[in-house]
Parts: sequence; C-alpha cells; structure tokens
Amino acid sequence: MNIGQKVLEELKREISQNDYDKYIKKLTFDEKKSRSDLACFHAPNIIIAKWVKTKFAPQITHLFELQSGIKPELIIDVKNGKNVTAANKKQSTEKSSGKSNFLNPSLTFDTFIVGSSNQFAYTAAKSVSEKPGQLYNPLFLYGGVGLGKTHLLQAIGNAQIAQGKNVVYTTLETFMNTFTSHIRNQTMDRFREKFRECDLLLIDDIQFISRKEQTQEEFFHTFNELYNAKKQIVLTADRPPNKIAGLVDRLKTRFEWGLMADIQPPELETKIEIIKKKCQLDKIYLTSDVINFIATNMGDNIREIEGTIIKLNALSSILNQKITLDFARNTIKDQLKEKKENVTIEQISQVVSRELNIKPSDIKSKKRTSNIVNARRIIIYLARSLTPNSMPQIALYFGMKDHTAISHAMKKINEMIENDENLKVFLEEISNKINSKDN
Repeated sequence: MNIGQKVLEELKREISQNDYDKYIKKLTFDEKKSRSDLACFHAPNIIIAKWVKTKFAPQITHLFELQSGIKPELIIDVKNGKNVTAANKKQSTEKSSGKSNFLNPSLTFDTFIVGSSNQFAYTAAKSVSEKPGQLYNPLFLYGGVGLGKTHLLQAIGNAQIAQGKNVVYTTLETFMNTFTSHIRNQTMDRFREKFRECDLLLIDDIQFISRKEQTQEEFFHTFNELYNAKKQIVLTADRPPNKIAGLVDRLKTRFEWGLMADIQPPELETKIEIIKKKCQLDKIYLTSDVINFIATNMGDNIREIEGTIIKLNALSSILNQKITLDFARNTIKDQLKEKKENVTIEQISQVVSRELNIKPSDIKSKKRTSNIVNARRIIIYLARSLTPNSMPQIALYFGMKDHTAISHAMKKINEMIENDENLKVFLEEISNKINSKDN
C-alpha cells in the first residue's frame, strides 16, 4: 500500500461513511507524479474533484504530514487531465507573520450572514477575536450541524492570524489521531509544543471527546496550560457541555467557565441572504425563484445548502444549461426531505401557530385581530392545498356556518400572494415544514 492509499484509509476513519463512499473512495493516487512535497490524486469528474478540494484538502495534507513529516502541496485533477481543480495553495495566513493550521481564508466575519438565530454567537465570537484571552475564555459555541459554528471558529482564527498570532485550529478527531500518533512514535514533546505554545486554540466538534479517557486527560492539561497563560480557547459542539455524555466533571466545569453561545436554525430571510452571499462570492448567478426554492426546500443545514449551490453550478457548466427552476428541481430532488402523508388541519394549525407565535386556541376563537385573521387565512389556504378536506369541512373545523367564509378567505389570500413575493415564499416554507416527516 503506497502513502496515498494509507492517507485515504486514515481519512476514512475521520469522515462519514457516506462522504467516503461518494467522494474519497473514487480518488486514485498518482505515485509517479507525486513527490515528498507534492501529492497528486485523480478524480473521475470535476464535481468530485472540486468537492474534495473544498471540503477535505486540509485533512488530507495533514495526514500526509503525519506519514512523512512533510506537508505537501495537494493537486486533485480530473482523470483526462483537462480540468485541474487546483492545488491546495499556500494559504494567505503564511504570508503574514502569524501561523495557523488549516484555516480557510474565506471564512471571515465579513462573509458570515447575521440573523436573529446567530446574532449572539456572532457578537461573542467577534468580541473574542478583538480581545482574545480577556473577555470570554473559553468561548463555547454550540448548535446543530451546518449552522455556522465552524465559520465563526475560523473567522476568529483568521482575524488573529492577521494580527500575527500563532493559531491552532483542528477538529477533535484530528486532535485524537495526532495524539495517538505521537504516543505511538514517542514524540509527545512535539505534540505538546504544538498545542500548548499557541496563542489561540480552536477545537471543532469537541463532543467527540466523550468517553475518550486518555484524550480527556491530555486535553485537561492542555486546557489548563493555555488558560493559565491567558491564551484564548474556543470550542464548538453540537450540544452544551452538560449534555455531552461521558465528559468528566472537571472538563465540563472548565468548558462552562467562560461564555456559552448557541446557534439556532436560521430563519427564512437569513437562509436567502446566505444563498445570495454564497453566489456573490463564487460568482454564481441564480434567479430569485431558484434562490427561494433552495431556501424553502433544503432544510436548515447551511453547509448542505452551499454544497447544493456548488453542485448546481458544476452541473450547469458541464451540461451547458442555465440554472432554471426546473433544472434546480431535477438536480436536487433526491436531497429534498421525505414528505409526510395524511396531513390534517390540526397539524397545519399547530405549525402555523408556532411560526406566527399565536396561541392555537385563538385560531378557532371569535377574535378578529389582524394577526389572528391572517393566521386563519394561511391555515385555510394550506388546508385546501395539503389536505383532501372540502370547504364545508374546513368551515366546520373553524366553527363557521358554511363554506362562504372559506371561499372569501381563499380569494383574499390569493390576492395577497399575487402582490407579495415574501408571503409566497413563507407559505412554501411552512408547507415544507408541515410535510416534513421530521415535523
């Protein structure tokens, strides 16, 4: 087994089986073209080549460094040799006096879209980047997958790199693998020098330290060294410290010493702005109807949404087709959430009430305030489109005398939809939430 194959086997342990099977497994290592300072892989097509370069290049080069002691330049090209995706160019961080590990220079505070769901975490991260080790130490960012934790983590690192600081960024898996490798090679002095002599330590997905007793012991001492030296520590996880099973109390306590900030799923407006920003940065043109379709149908995982945009652009280029709404629908149909059967008016009412912050009991009351009237219209509209109920049946649900009021409500909301694009998008998003099996 050559070094390239060994690296891919090691990478398999750090990533999901799905990512390995769809992307990494399809790479081939070019032993003839590769050197100690150059690693060359071939991909079967440009989509896989671009995806691997974007998502896995830092991990691959790091694994080469563990194998050979040299971090190589990484090239991933297409088998026919016509479309080289580009090397893993030396990052702009190396041009400054600061040092870092695998920071993506595009992940900055300027490229982060702020909304009500992430405002607190953004403000905390920005404050830490301006006064590291002084305000919130450690900063513990937590939230679901793909909501922007890694973006904020690396934005802090990039801001400090610009100040000439020594920043170490790593995932917890890489931290554990590096730790194991140095124990095996009896080079723990090098390991401790790397992780304890930096100005900032940024650890992604710290929840995976759960029940790893030896790793927890080492990280405990690393944490103490940095904290006592007033060096900044920033951690991310998918849950708060007290919800991480198998985490020793002394680490749990230390994780709570500073500030904990959660990131919630983005609201629709934020998702739309994120898509627009991604298109602007990557010079991809999407019409407003395509942007709205992606925002309302792709769930809340921002990483997945960005991957979808890359996929659409790559296929559009390969097939020489414009990205129309039909093209987008056909391209990502397999990624859309499964739909739930037998939707009821009651389920619709519960979701709409939650989204509009209205008591469900008020919906069926005699109240005529504008927000409640509007909520009723939305429920009536969705009940007609998502359920087999007739207008008399819907009228019965609301305690109305006959179907005339339902007909009037339908006419009114259809007029509103024609004149309000935002309402149209909102209704589509609500419809997806109601239909989702996760709801």
